[in-house]
Amino acid sequence: MGYRFHGPVAGMMLVASVLALTTRPAVAQTSKLSPPAKTWAQPKTPWGDPDLQGTWTSDDCIGTPMNRPAKFGNRLYYTEEELAEREKQIEKQHANDLVETVASDARVGTGPPSHWGERARRPCRQTSLVVDPPDGQTPALLPEARTRWSGEPATNNNPKADSWEDFSYYIRCITRGVVGSIYPVVYGNGQEIVQAPGYVTIMQEMVHEARVIPLDGRPHASANIRSYMGDARGHWEGNTLVVETTNFLGNKTSASANGWGTPLSDSLKLVERYTRTGPNEMRYEVTVDDPKTYAQPFKIGFPLTQEPGYRNFEYACHEGNYAMFDSLSGARAQERKAAAAARGK
Repeated sequence: MGYRFHGPVAGMMLVASVLALTTRPAVAQTSKLSPPAKTWAQPKTPWGDPDLQGTWTSDDCIGTPMNRPAKFGNRLYYTEEELAEREKQIEKQHANDLVETVASDARVGTGPPSHWGERARRPCRQTSLVVDPPDGQTPALLPEARTRWSGEPATNNNPKADSWEDFSYYIRCITRGVVGSIYPVVYGNGQEIVQAPGYVTIMQEMVHEARVIPLDGRPHASANIRSYMGDARGHWEGNTLVVETTNFLGNKTSASANGWGTPLSDSLKLVERYTRTGPNEMRYEVTVDDPKTYAQPFKIGFPLTQEPGYRNFEYACHEGNYAMFDSLSGARAQERKAAAAARGK
């Protein structure tokens, strides 16, 4: 979880210069005092690769739906009026987060105060995370994919709990998969990128999975070698880092946030593109190609930003996995209570 400053982020200060009256023509003064704006240039590492290093976050797109609401049709971006309204919502949320007490008539829960969560600092311009197909909808699931086990529903975290296998791999603190790890979710959206000659390493804040990506053109590992995060190989296309990942374990994680949803198959191939577009912004895109799960490939994309003070925090998850023990023992206790009640009737 990154360190947060709530309220509008302080921007660059504009310093006004007062020009003394002279006999020089105004055009000459403007030419001398207003040099052309400098164009941002992609920085390079000492060995010459585009420099993408730092901790990047997808926080600004928290709440952006995967699939586009029908009312937007093929429109990927909000209008200026819609963005202004969303800016007001963000400012209102920031104000609410500063309140550390609850109203006298409010129901108090066991969760942390709202300001502990991650928040967008500015409105995400996109109407959906899916950018292709143009309608912003994930393609249809194939019939054989519709019955795959997907763990507990993402909406309630309340599985049947007959065994630990009724819980998703994310709830069990194992993995969210490649795609599920980078989506903007309620917290833990940091992506730390470290480069060395011939390698790029990407470490996710949540679950702390590190992807070490070779750039030397070596082939993928044998198809017999598979993992939750797959086998990644990267190369540069201009200033864009392109990462192709294969060799996934099938039926483990999905193409949705936190790895929930219909599991992807062992035929999955991901092609990611990381393109730095400014000093503090990067464009991320991933093409999901799974011929055993979806009727056609589709593309997801959104911006990643660097923010002052943002860094990856420890992801302790279950703190010794007590949550799993407690969830299963709690389910057994509920069953005993229900059985006793049934005998008493």
